[in-house]
Amino acid sequence: MKAMILAAGLGTRLRPLTDDRPKALVEIAGRTLLEITLTRLRAFGIREVIINTHHFADKIVAYLKTNHDFGMRIEISREEILLDTGGGLKKAAWFLENSSDEPFILHNVDVISSIDLGRMVRFHVENQALATLAVQERDASRYLLFDEQFQLCGRRSSEKTEMARSAATTRARGFCGIHVISPRIFSTMTEDGVFSIIPCYMRLAAQGEKIFSFRADEYYWRDLGKPENVGQAAQDLKGRVL
Repeated sequence: MKAMILAAGLGTRLRPLTDDRPKALVEIAGRTLLEITLTRLRAFGIREVIINTHHFADKIVAYLKTNHDFGMRIEISREEILLDTGGGLKKAAWFLENSSDEPFILHNVDVISSIDLGRMVRFHVENQALATLAVQERDASRYLLFDEQFQLCGRRSSEKTEMARSAATTRARGFCGIHVISPRIFSTMTEDGVFSIIPCYMRLAAQGEKIFSFRADEYYWRDLGKPENVGQAAQDLKGRVL
């Protein structure tokens, strides 16, 4: 099984921590976000990973070389311009596609969690999903909306609600930045260039594709988009094994 780590962002919200390094190399308790993510993936049996880079890309390459790629096969997908989540994923299709349609994991580098990735993958396969998104019932600035069958039907922000398809009842959930995706998604991606994966999911859900939610409320999760969150995560991780 393979994985992609999204690490190309500028890390603007993490300044000044990202003034001289990419967000992937911001440290928590002496470990970089990239090391934490790779170690988590490796613990679930993943040995082949592609990482997209842009901001201080050479520092990520040098860091991986110094650490002997953490004993994994790691490829780099350099983005001369930021392609956003969907564009970055599509650029890495050459690495993630396979004839058996074995799913892969897409993981933001700036989130840490104890989410059981193996259980999430099994849920994805059992439901024959195109994509499965880890979500939690929590306060968020933006929500994804799911129906009673846990399938994506819309999204909501403070500005508006957008529906991909009708549903008798909806449940709003915060997205955790972790996906399990079947590689056949690449044949459905009509978008090109710079684009977010979420509108792509919305379009596919409207066409009847199975975009499922995986409830992750029982697991630890933290977004590390702000410096104060990094400090809180360091406290959280004392005595905790991810």
